[in-house]
Amino acid sequence: MTATPDLAPAQTVATPELFRSVFRRHAAGVAVITAAGERPVGFTATSLTSVAAEPPLISFGIGTSSSSWPVLSGAAYVGVHILGEHQQELAATFARSGADRFGPSTDWSSGPEGVPLLADVSAWLVCRVVSRVPAGDHRIVIAEAVAGSPSGVGRPLVYHQGRFTALRD
Repeated sequence: MTATPDLAPAQTVATPELFRSVFRRHAAGVAVITAAGERPVGFTATSLTSVAAEPPLISFGIGTSSSSWPVLSGAAYVGVHILGEHQQELAATFARSGADRFGPSTDWSSGPEGVPLLADVSAWLVCRVVSRVPAGDHRIVIAEAVAGSPSGVGRPLVYHQGRFTALRD
């Protein structure tokens, strides 16, 4: 009988830095969440999750220190945009603090319920906010889809190891 090497890595106390390092290894789809306010707001999210099909519910997290939070904290509806691999710059714009997210370089229009809808995305939903659940320095928003389209083309944009990338065959 041969000895089995210890394959478990050394454990480290969970700090915010460790937590971020672990999740950099987790590949996630990239979405942009938008909402209408005095000025439209939006942010890049990698926390988008399908919660249920009946009724059609989604969830995403948003930091309460986000510049979008004041509008999202009271928004009745949000837009959910699934980005394609060709939209790395759009994802970066909506992720960048202080960026003019709805400036001239962003193609968008007002959609159902007045929600800002981004052009040329892989798919989109307009969702009615059902709940905002406190979770540390974030809120988990749960929303029910009321309209949408999966008609965009292309492969999904993915976030991994701190950068936007595409799937490989």
